[in-house]
Amino acid sequence: MKNLILTIALVFTSLFGFSQEDGITITVSIDNVKSDTGKVSFALHTKDTFMKGQGIMNTETKIKDGKVEITFENVQPGDYAIMALHDANENNRMDFRENGMPLEDYGISNNVMAFGPPQYGDANFTVAKEDLKFEIRF
Repeated sequence: MKNLILTIALVFTSLFGFSQEDGITITVSIDNVKSDTGKVSFALHTKDTFMKGQGIMNTETKIKDGKVEITFENVQPGDYAIMALHDANENNRMDFRENGMPLEDYGISNNVMAFGPPQYGDANFTVAKEDLKFEIRF
């Protein structure tokens, strides 16, 4: 009988332990996409991955009425930055003019837009204990 009670207690403890969230949810929205053509790609970056390729979490979504919204789930505490790209022709990369200027819209967390490539120091934010929401502007 003692073993049965111990087993039931262990099962309930395990179930409740697995049902808890492991990290924070970050919700990102953009409401000024110029057209519904293509998709918007998002990447969550650390300082080590920023502007060096794929982020540590990546997702994409279709555009509806010039708006998109995505979530990054189970993000661990730390410092991050988000990059978003309107991939209008869906070729999975940013396209550039001959002079090096981007042809497709992009944005970063904190909405700092300066001449030249985005900088991690302008875009970074800290994930701590509460869920976060960001609006990125193109």
